[in-house]
Amino acid sequence: MPDATYTPPEIWSHDAENGGKFASINRPTSGAREEKELPLGQHDFQLYSLATPNGVKATIMLEELIEAGHSGAEYDAWTIDIGDGAQFRSGFVDLNPNSKIPTLLDRSGPQPVRVFESGAILMHLAEKFGAFLPTDHTRAEVLSWLFWQVGSAPFIGGGFGHFYAYAPEKFEYPINRYAMETKRLFDVADKRLAQSRYLGGEDYTVADIAAFPWIAPFVFGGIYGEARKFLSIHEYEHVERWVKAIAERPAVKRGRIVNKTWGEEDEQLRERHSAKDFEGKAL
Repeated sequence: MPDATYTPPEIWSHDAENGGKFASINRPTSGAREEKELPLGQHDFQLYSLATPNGVKATIMLEELIEAGHSGAEYDAWTIDIGDGAQFRSGFVDLNPNSKIPTLLDRSGPQPVRVFESGAILMHLAEKFGAFLPTDHTRAEVLSWLFWQVGSAPFIGGGFGHFYAYAPEKFEYPINRYAMETKRLFDVADKRLAQSRYLGGEDYTVADIAAFPWIAPFVFGGIYGEARKFLSIHEYEHVERWVKAIAERPAVKRGRIVNKTWGEEDEQLRERHSAKDFEGKAL
């Protein structure tokens, strides 16, 4: 189907009525839109997030650290409803001027430290606890795959996901363009995982923690409607093996439901303040 021709205006201006799922909150300006402080819990780490693929990176990392015996990684997780514009409230913007989840407040040192961007949160926690990020010759490989994922996510989410699932109209060019790129990224991962157990090598690292939440929903279904079938995800057998192995990790099972506010009731955990919060959940 040919797309209608779009002629850019001489000077672009914001069109609040352009439609789409996020039209009511998408604006070309940054900063706080209303005054509201963030809640604070008792732990050193305060996470403000939602169980999107980017948000799940942080909760899996924290749960993996706790599972590995790092009691200092205990955290409070607070839900930020991005559909309601909670990321534009003053308390959140103070921690993350880019108004995106996840955002972390680290109070473990003499001065509170804000950490925003999911890749930065993973590195910050890995270096603080000396876990899931090697210090030997394999470190560069792990970091390369970590930043491969960070750089790839916008093509999958804001690219394919938006035009295929959320745009007010389905146009052939953007869907095909980003479907091709999404499949190329799966092919990159599949070829790598044919060579090694995990993305960074033989050990599970931040590279896997970063990539899993984006790739797993395509393997299992449940993201962007019929995307799994449309993209022929079954073709990527090594990716599927990797996803299924990681999905069985206890910390991953817990991390995937933190700040989740949709789906089955026993698979949601709006806030997380201690391990007891997982009691009665489907893990």
